[in-house]
Amino acid sequence: MLTISNVSRRFGDKLAVSDVNLEIPQGQMVGIIGRSGAGKSTLLRMINRLTNVSEGAIRFDGVEVSALRGKALRNWQRDCAMIFQQFNLVPRLDVITNVMLGRLNHRSTLLSLLQIFTEAEQLRALQALERLDIAQTATQWAQTLSGGQQQRVAIARALMQAPRMILADEPIASLDPRNAKIVMDSLHAINREQGLTVITNLHTLDTARAYCGRIIGMAAGRVVFDGTPEQLTTDVARQLYGAEGLEDAFSEAMTSTSIEPARRPTAKPRELADAL
Repeated sequence: MLTISNVSRRFGDKLAVSDVNLEIPQGQMVGIIGRSGAGKSTLLRMINRLTNVSEGAIRFDGVEVSALRGKALRNWQRDCAMIFQQFNLVPRLDVITNVMLGRLNHRSTLLSLLQIFTEAEQLRALQALERLDIAQTATQWAQTLSGGQQQRVAIARALMQAPRMILADEPIASLDPRNAKIVMDSLHAINREQGLTVITNLHTLDTARAYCGRIIGMAAGRVVFDGTPEQLTTDVARQLYGAEGLEDAFSEAMTSTSIEPARRPTAKPRELADAL
């Protein structure tokens, strides 16, 4: 259980997040929606502890993660994997090394500095890439991949952390509709098959309705809606986005059945590992 109690965040005189209270059970897939500046990204960054809370507390499994320091904080950021809109890959490293960087918090400082990875870690990285249909890119430089492929590499890196929760901050904002669908399908499959809690910020209502069993709406730093996709009515959407922003909040591209799934690679992880 993730519990957020009376959490606020101030940046100078600006109140970015105001008195948020949420309980998110293990295994939910939650979409957070709202206009730009509503506080969505700040909330996710506070959960991951990239940003500290100004008031209130965040707890996971009874542990107050908003108070962690040092090694305990690093362990939390390992258990609470973060996926960003900008991918945050190392462009001049190959794909498999970028994925294996997700193991750094599980390893000794010396091995981490030397970037020495075991055969088991290489195989695990290839399995993560295979799951996301991009194992064939393992030896390519990350900078040669498309945006959609890079985001899937970022998801594979998050899986290498063996997380207990995945946070995704606008993971499809910079992707075309086809790649956006592939990325959201991947996150949904991880949630469904592994039982991992997935919390993702999203711009469009249709995407949230299609993939998330629970939707949280934010406006001016506050939670103003918390319910199921069926409860997300046009009136609620108008409250979140305003009449002028309502049209932009809807997009049918993500739920289009005309988009074909990505082609699965023919090589298996063990065969690719032998070729590296």
